[in-house]
Amino acid sequence: MAQANLGLAAGKVPAPPTLSVVPPRPQCSASRLFAGRDILGTHDLSMTELDVILETAERYACALENRERLRVMDGKILATLFFEPSTRTRLSFETAMLRLGGSVITVSEAGSSSAAKGESLADSIKTVDGYADVIAVRHPMKGAAQVAADAASIPVINAGDGTGQHPTQALLDVYTIKKEQGRLEGLTVAMVGDLRNGRTVHSLVHLMAMFGNRLMFVAPPGLEMPAEVTAGLRSRGVDVYETHDLEEVIPHCDVLYVTRIQRERFADQAEYERYRGSYVVDGGLLRRAKPGLTIMHPLPRVDEIATDVDMHPGAAYFRQAHNGVPVRMALLALVTGSV
Repeated sequence: MAQANLGLAAGKVPAPPTLSVVPPRPQCSASRLFAGRDILGTHDLSMTELDVILETAERYACALENRERLRVMDGKILATLFFEPSTRTRLSFETAMLRLGGSVITVSEAGSSSAAKGESLADSIKTVDGYADVIAVRHPMKGAAQVAADAASIPVINAGDGTGQHPTQALLDVYTIKKEQGRLEGLTVAMVGDLRNGRTVHSLVHLMAMFGNRLMFVAPPGLEMPAEVTAGLRSRGVDVYETHDLEEVIPHCDVLYVTRIQRERFADQAEYERYRGSYVVDGGLLRRAKPGLTIMHPLPRVDEIATDVDMHPGAAYFRQAHNGVPVRMALLALVTGSV
């Protein structure tokens, strides 16, 4: 549904108490902003739109905390089409839909669909278009979400397209940072790991840039943030600092966003082995960290965060994963006009 795309553009110290009062509904018309639209990237999201998503997610988080039974998606069906492996994204999308009172149909990997027989992504989408009210699609090809949106008449949400974008992850990351740090502006955010191939960081930088944050990119040589991304940020006046040295930035950052070296993005496994273990966040490193540091990771982790870090009060990555449910609840309700 390309004519209605929403390219979405452009945090624990001890857990803050859960709000006991559900925030008011956003003042602007959520239906006017989102109903029928695709969520493909993070490039064009306005501050108003971001506020609507975060406020709607917080309302649903409060409803879940209060064990409310929601029926806003009663009678509606989500199709989750995952042509790449996934645990958190697929399950949180499906949990979100079920929590809203809707239903789910799913393809869990390419081998379980007609893609194994040679069917094109566009043909698969055109078929599923008649079965569901909204589609969440993950695919190994960069740009696949746009292909899906072009083929569909119902909203399409990008659940990760190759090395391209992962907008719902970025939105739950922003939601997490706000909860953990208490604000979204005036932060120093360090992103660490495979920044060349990391769709999570490609999406998150645009949202963080909206709030005047300083961005520090830490990657091994050859896996740096793509030049077009850093150039675009600098053209917007964003303070960007690039280095290969994690120890250099750890005393200065408020948020440490760690990503793994992605084995599946390397055609040459020997090259992957050379990069593996480039950075390890452990208790020793954190002794040099700024007080109140929030440590995040989109997961799964391999060996880039030591398990002893899990006890650190700022280790937010499992809370971060859980935040995917209310954020994806908000997106599903918004794009289907069910808020």
